Amino acid sequence: MGPTPEEVSTTNDARLRELSNRVEEDGGAVLGQYSDPFGQTSVVVVALPIDLVEPTPYQRDPSEPHVKRLMTVIEKVGRFLDPVVLVHHDDRYWTPNGNHRLQAMKKLGARTIVGLLLPDEEVAFKILALNTEKAHNVKEKSLETIRMARALAERRGAKERDFAFEFEQAPFLTLGAAYEERRSLSGGAYHPVLRRIDDFLDESMSKALAERQRRGAKVLKLDDAVGKVVAALKNRGLTSPYLKPFVVARINPIRFSKSTEFDFDEVLDKMIVSAGRFNVDRVKQEDVAKIGGAPPGDEE
Repeated sequence: MGPTPEEVSTTNDARLRELSNRVEEDGGAVLGQYSDPFGQTSVVVVALPIDLVEPTPYQRDPSEPHVKRLMTVIEKVGRFLDPVVLVHHDDRYWTPNGNHRLQAMKKLGARTIVGLLLPDEEVAFKILALNTEKAHNVKEKSLETIRMARALAERRGAKERDFAFEFEQAPFLTLGAAYEERRSLSGGAYHPVLRRIDDFLDESMSKALAERQRRGAKVLKLDDAVGKVVAALKNRGLTSPYLKPFVVARINPIRFSKSTEFDFDEVLDKMIVSAGRFNVDRVKQEDVAKIGGAPPGDEE
């Protein structure tokens, strides 16, 4: 499927002339252009002044260890071989998937960065699908998703459900609203439950955001209740990175249910009540150990 190599080498997209002129006016250089070998969309290969390139504002903060690793690799290889994806925005250029590479090049003192410039600015909202240079954790995905939702609400009249691909999962929106209020939230502990009870809303983006705020507040209420149980378990001498997931699993009313449809508020309300009634005296260290798996790391 798709175009032949000869067809990839040519493109008749009229937008590319204007885009190429803009690059040159900004002090950049057009290195070439082609049709994407899968979707046949137009791409311009450019070299841009690095100071004109910045990450999309919805992105996670860069990981300093990852930036340092990239700097080391670029220096050892002596080459920058992975162009960033770019879209033009106002008088700048945004990269939805290359922030770590961008920061590495800036810290190495590079004046120029090479990128694949796309004429479709909407690609900037495909951030979760595009960003493969460092795996996202739940916290990063959630914060990026709620930021995207706020940006889309300002410019679109579409419904939340219309952006299911961009948002990837509805729980990221709810957790994102919660993380904005409490960065220390261990969202990974609640994510498995939310994936079963939270879905994309058939509401406008502005109304959906208000509902995400409400749902996020309820997650925080649950987290408060779970936190009290975890503190009580620690006071009894139980130590484990799995304490919070253990408590959440114990109070989850749909844990063994085979149903596929649940009411969000009903499930979380039951969990909050169950957390308030949790009997820590009946928990043994071996009970917690059985949960197994990798620690629920949201921060790294």
